[in-house]
Amino acid sequence: MRIRNSSFGLPSSFVIRISALLATCVFFFAAAAEGQIQVELKFKRLQYIAYEPVVATVAITNLAGRDIDLHDAHGQSWLGFEVTGNEDQPITLLATENSAAAGPLKIETGQRVTRQFDLGSLYPVHDFGAYHVRTHVYFADLAKFYYSGTRVFEVTDAHPIWQQTVGIPDGVAAAGEVRTYSLLTNRFPDHTSLYVRVQDKDTGTVYATYSLGRTIGAEQPQAEIDRANQLHVLHCGAPRAWSYSRIGLNGELLAHSSLMETNSRPRLVHSTNGDVNVHGGAIDTAAQSSRSTVPKLSARPPGLPKDQ
Repeated sequence: MRIRNSSFGLPSSFVIRISALLATCVFFFAAAAEGQIQVELKFKRLQYIAYEPVVATVAITNLAGRDIDLHDAHGQSWLGFEVTGNEDQPITLLATENSAAAGPLKIETGQRVTRQFDLGSLYPVHDFGAYHVRTHVYFADLAKFYYSGTRVFEVTDAHPIWQQTVGIPDGVAAAGEVRTYSLLTNRFPDHTSLYVRVQDKDTGTVYATYSLGRTIGAEQPQAEIDRANQLHVLHCGAPRAWSYSRIGLNGELLAHSSLMETNSRPRLVHSTNGDVNVHGGAIDTAAQSSRSTVPKLSARPPGLPKDQ
């Protein structure tokens, strides 16, 4: 039997075997790709109050057996979220993904990379109700999406216990506008948290909502406004343990410290010049050095301290 040669001078049977081998390699590569990127999505808790940060932690594990580069391609962002509200209504993005998602990301083989995103700054998830979220990673090399499991969180509102409206003094940005400070409490299954909210009720703008820490229900927080119209809050977080916070007109956490009750209970005192100071108690140096519940603003999505 005569064996025909290919146009390259190779026997046709050899070309067929090579083609079959290449097709097999492509098949196994595609099959391996099915599980080569693992995507996980987690929330710190299931319940959030309206307008507080809803921080999603996304973990991406490279199981491809080689380094991979994740980047935008074909008009598709390499990382995105799919958010649905009541009755499975899709929630649309407020703005483009933040810079942590937009930049390309190289993940070495076997490496697990995590990123955090405040969904509250990306999507309108402030209405009460349940929200379903999953995240996807687009791998441009294969033009393929990889998905996390779906996670659920609920948005509710807290119980208001104190409120005060103040003006912004002259010489400060936005002078003449007004801000409303509110203190709220929210009961979780194992504790109660104290929240602060800063908003402009005239425009409906909420500048910040975040937790100041755990609170004991029997002890009413003490709140005072100083001469710069900043808010000072002193509350009891545990037996004989107190927390002090100072909040700015746009919701900035300007100061935070922990105190222990000694011979006298800590209290806020207004001085004759309008300043507000803490009298009594003693600074808890151990808590100051190990505290992680309210980190610096730079450790959070822009403008908001970390939630409890």
